[in-house]
Amino acid sequence: MPEADPHLRAVVSAVADAADHALTLWANGDTRVRQWEKVPGHPVCEADLAVDAMLRQRLATIDPEAGWLSEETADTVHRLGVSRVWVVDPIDGTRDYLRGRPGWSVSVALVEDGAVRLGILAAPARNELWIAQAGRGATRNGVTLRAGSRTELPGARVPADQLPRVDRDLTVVEKPNSIALRMAMVAADEADLVATVRWGNEWDVAAAALICTEAGASVSDALGDPLLFNRPQPTAFGLLCSAPGIHAAALERLTPRAKEILGCD
Repeated sequence: MPEADPHLRAVVSAVADAADHALTLWANGDTRVRQWEKVPGHPVCEADLAVDAMLRQRLATIDPEAGWLSEETADTVHRLGVSRVWVVDPIDGTRDYLRGRPGWSVSVALVEDGAVRLGILAAPARNELWIAQAGRGATRNGVTLRAGSRTELPGARVPADQLPRVDRDLTVVEKPNSIALRMAMVAADEADLVATVRWGNEWDVAAAALICTEAGASVSDALGDPLLFNRPQPTAFGLLCSAPGIHAAALERLTPRAKEILGCD
């Protein structure tokens, strides 16, 4: 990736500082960080809110005209009337954060006219900083990323705790709780496939989607449609992120499941 311009350096600095702040609050497996559930099964903690507030202040200073979409901020229609929007997950992988595990990240994307132009993941517990700019490649800790060249679906590496019986021809690898980090593993050729068949939020995947596509990976929803961002309802059904050579085969396997869940013919 070419030498960073001042705008990029300012954004990276803001994200890195917010991630370092999250690291200082890190629970390390105990109960020092106050936590609760937004809804059953969806934990949140004081670090989520602290990082959200810190990022909103810093990023607004960098680009005062950009809108805001974050997991931890009430959504408003303001973002729909501007061309640029920050899409933020203050702590992606809160479960790992609260368990004292390193599989969490701070995810920040700058979306312009529906497309991600800048994506940053900071995973300080893993000593990782992922950066992508549209058309300028993706890096981890300064090293250029390139997705794998796998062309056969059987044996593909999937970050998972376990796989359904019908997918036992795939290979399980380490699974961080952060879906953004699981996607980034595809960009780094440490995994071949990440797939979901449920509704997901833009802030979960925006930054990682650019990192993956800039590394040459293929990214779509569970029906094979491209991901678009800053939509009125900022969700998409499912995710398929893979090495480019197996995307079609993975989609052929995934789409019927997605259609069954959605009730499509």
